[in-house]
Amino acid sequence: MKPFTCAIVGATGMVGGMFVKILEERKLPISRLYPFASARSAGKTLEFNGQAITIEELTPTSFDRGIDVALFAADDNTSCTYAPIAAQKGCIVVDNSAAWRMDTGVPLVVPEVNGNDIAANAGIIANPNCCAAPAVVALKPLQDAYGLRRVVISTYQSVSGGGVDGMRDLDMTLQGQDGKFFPYRIAHNVIPHIGSFDETGYTGEETKVMAEIKKMLHTPDLKITATTVRVPVYTGHSLSINVSLEKPFELEDLRGVLASAPGTVLYDDPAASHYPMPILAAGNDNVYIGRIRRDYSCDNGLNMWVVTDNTRKGAATNAVQILETVLQL
Repeated sequence: MKPFTCAIVGATGMVGGMFVKILEERKLPISRLYPFASARSAGKTLEFNGQAITIEELTPTSFDRGIDVALFAADDNTSCTYAPIAAQKGCIVVDNSAAWRMDTGVPLVVPEVNGNDIAANAGIIANPNCCAAPAVVALKPLQDAYGLRRVVISTYQSVSGGGVDGMRDLDMTLQGQDGKFFPYRIAHNVIPHIGSFDETGYTGEETKVMAEIKKMLHTPDLKITATTVRVPVYTGHSLSINVSLEKPFELEDLRGVLASAPGTVLYDDPAASHYPMPILAAGNDNVYIGRIRRDYSCDNGLNMWVVTDNTRKGAATNAVQILETVLQL
């Protein structure tokens, strides 16, 4: 891989900070890093590979310097405004917001699942929702081996999915103070509400998960439903996934399919109390799968429990993996 220049938009946020960490971990040949943020952060510094780098204010001229790639960890409005500007300047953008995910001209990618879609980009590549990403890592091998008939997903999402404000809310409410970010106290509670409710009764988060899974698996007619829940855990999203498969399966064969799939770790020995949990996934990039068992209520039914670090494989690591794939094309 040749040396390249890289920008991080939203460098001072939680995901932006994780971009910096993962770029260091993966030792990519970055010749120069350009951290961009809002005006209030301009002039501050961040450390990258042992060097202090000055944060710049993001402006319409920020990409007028031949930047090769950019990782965006900003809100939808910022991405809508600045991602096209960067792309027009010849910069490949990997965007972590929801702004471009369902755009038909923008690939939505988990490299282990649909990495070939990257080649169809026109300068912008979307990084998926933090639950859609681990879900498709677990579902893709089952789709290829057995076919998917119906999918039911219930998520148990940590407060870091709400960024720094979400983590601060858990801290405050654990101390008996009123939170400011979530609609109810999150300490000692679960909240079945992530995103705004629409007229169907689904939340925005639920709609994202369903739509993004169908897009990445190239299954627009897949029968899928989701319920997303916020839980008082700092890091790590958990998913209960119920699948009706098209073909019959032997459980041990199916376990082998999941164990050999890229990006997965089979962690499934209930007799020894071995099953995925957020404390197991935190700090690494694996998608852990366990509690694998038949659903006897339907033909070819399966239950499984999936956990990943939402700040890494659910966000920053997946974006960096997309970047690595782009640079190798």
